[in-house]
Amino acid sequence: MAILGSILKKAVDLGGKIPKRKNYLSQQTKVLKKLLSKAEHTAFGEHYNFTKLLQEKNLLDQFQATVSMYDYSTIYKKWWHRAHKGEPYVCWPGHIKYFALSSGTSDAASKYIPVTKELLSAFKRGGVKQLIAQSNYDFPKEHFQKGMLMLGGSTLLDFNGSHYSGDLSGITAANIPIWFQRFYKPGKEISKYKDWETKLNEIVKSAKDWDIGVIVGVPAWIQILMERIIEHYNVKTIHDIWPNLRAYAHAGVSIEPYRNSINKLTAFPLIFSDTYLASEGLIAYQERPNPEQGMRMLLDSGIFFEFVPFNEDNFDTDGNLKKQARALTIKDVELGKDYALLMSTCAGAWRYLIGDTIRFTNLDLSEIVITGRTKHYLSLCGEHLSVENMSKAIKQTADDLNIEINEFAVAGIPHDTMFAHQWYIGSNKNASEKEIKEKLDFYLMELNDDYRTERIAALKDVFVKILPDNAFIDFMASKGKLGSAHKFPRVLKGNLLKEWEAFISNYKTTF
Repeated sequence: MAILGSILKKAVDLGGKIPKRKNYLSQQTKVLKKLLSKAEHTAFGEHYNFTKLLQEKNLLDQFQATVSMYDYSTIYKKWWHRAHKGEPYVCWPGHIKYFALSSGTSDAASKYIPVTKELLSAFKRGGVKQLIAQSNYDFPKEHFQKGMLMLGGSTLLDFNGSHYSGDLSGITAANIPIWFQRFYKPGKEISKYKDWETKLNEIVKSAKDWDIGVIVGVPAWIQILMERIIEHYNVKTIHDIWPNLRAYAHAGVSIEPYRNSINKLTAFPLIFSDTYLASEGLIAYQERPNPEQGMRMLLDSGIFFEFVPFNEDNFDTDGNLKKQARALTIKDVELGKDYALLMSTCAGAWRYLIGDTIRFTNLDLSEIVITGRTKHYLSLCGEHLSVENMSKAIKQTADDLNIEINEFAVAGIPHDTMFAHQWYIGSNKNASEKEIKEKLDFYLMELNDDYRTERIAALKDVFVKILPDNAFIDFMASKGKLGSAHKFPRVLKGNLLKEWEAFISNYKTTF
């Protein structure tokens, strides 16, 4: 272990210097050519005549003019369902061995996202780049000898005779490199558990036997796990059990609502590192210590990206792509503008709308931040409230009132002849709904000019209901979505809002 740690540290130091800007358009063009060449003789490739496209001088323009844009529903209905039934050479050569289950936050049915050996290789290459980037954090050599706890789905995948399916974290954990297995926790046996409570309990029991240096997982579940370990061993902080814990690599949702709560569970602050990981691919990772600088996009790792300006020209009020939507390539993006991501990948996703919106913070280093979801923003009357706005305002409100707010959601509702926002706030401390309303409203007006304008006009009021944190977790459990792969939606609409309202109407809200 010590020798391997020294080797890793030396490799990290040699490779960890932040590279200068490269020709990102050239990188992306090479990726697209490779993808098209690989899928040339698939059903999808023949339908869109990839052979002809590869001969075009203006490849990018012709690709965009020829191949349709897809969201999950349209690409599954037309193409992926065939691969899901076992048919080879549909959107990618060969037979798809794995499908990642990704229910998202608003759909009742599971989504089946294809995962190929090429995509798994891309995940591994991206993981190595993340490891190399740790040299920018000035960790001691001993840090690279410690265990890494990855809190994810079961590695015991379901097999239907054609393919395996499960959470992406379970698929990737089942395919980790041999050299990494000695660092990986909770290990093969515990990782197999499908019941989430059983898995957490087993991790708690084994925690004292591990020397953990890095934890990886969704913030809400990492916080819950830390709290259970501290309670079980009757200690003050997680560092009483894992004194060498230094870093937390988080993904899935913004860390900001959870940062203060997690810091209270530690003896000294952890280094937080953001990762943009989706079932469709590893998109970006935090290369530099300052989270304000964003995450570096992986532009040379099996994904061709396009960027659709997130505005009324390209999306309707429900967040659906319009037929005339226009996508940009990496050379045309600008700072400070929100874009919805389209991805063409080495797993047979083609011009696929992943559903996230991003914003570039540094064009030289291709760094981005996630600003929300195409369908998880609120604009009843032109307030254009993003998840990024919500997360920042929630954190500022919690800081001002000296309370913890880890979970929250908001819905737009009719009010008199106009509209209002109904907030649901998760907090395990007694707090004043009136104070939260006033602070939250104030900070949202500071952060968002459109919101401030509409609060004078059509957005007539703001309502706040405080609930225990467990209410959000229990609701997800009631829908069969308990576990690290599932996040509570920040914006509630349609049937999901009705189900939530019915659930909390009978929920015990005493603290």
